Amino acid sequence: MTPLRRSLMLAALASTLLAACGQSSAPAAVAPLEISRGTSCSLDGMLLADYPGPKAQIFYAGQEAPDFFCDTVEMFHIYLTPEQVRNVRGIFVQDMGKATWDSPRDHWIDAKTAYYVNGSKREGSMGPTIASFALQQDAAKFAGEYGGKVYRFADITPDMVVLDGGVLHDSNM
Repeated sequence: MTPLRRSLMLAALASTLLAACGQSSAPAAVAPLEISRGTSCSLDGMLLADYPGPKAQIFYAGQEAPDFFCDTVEMFHIYLTPEQVRNVRGIFVQDMGKATWDSPRDHWIDAKTAYYVNGSKREGSMGPTIASFALQQDAAKFAGEYGGKVYRFADITPDMVVLDGGVLHDSNM
């Protein structure tokens, strides 16, 4: 084997090993999980299937199963609270342009690409909620019918997701 050929083979091997190292250190992609009758909220233990409005789930690094939330307000509250900062591998909400409000199932979308309506008359599991949509036109249609304003994920602020009064609005507890 010539020195040039050996150098090329070593370079190819080193490149392959470096690429493999990079792949193994990258976080694995996650896919949303569907809720079952027994899926409970990570914050308060409420059964998600028993309540209306959009649900959410967050996958954290080092945790195989997601934390589920019976309301998008709860999810945003946890996500935006500085004391709760954790490495997020995936965050999902339900597309209320496709899901049924009173009993939402399936239709999970990436929360960071969704459109949100805050301030509508529709209520979720804990009272006033933030409706989530895959399409801007669905969010605008919802806001036109039920009130509220359309936002993007990055535009939701901590003062929009205060949890101090949700239980006061919950007629099911």
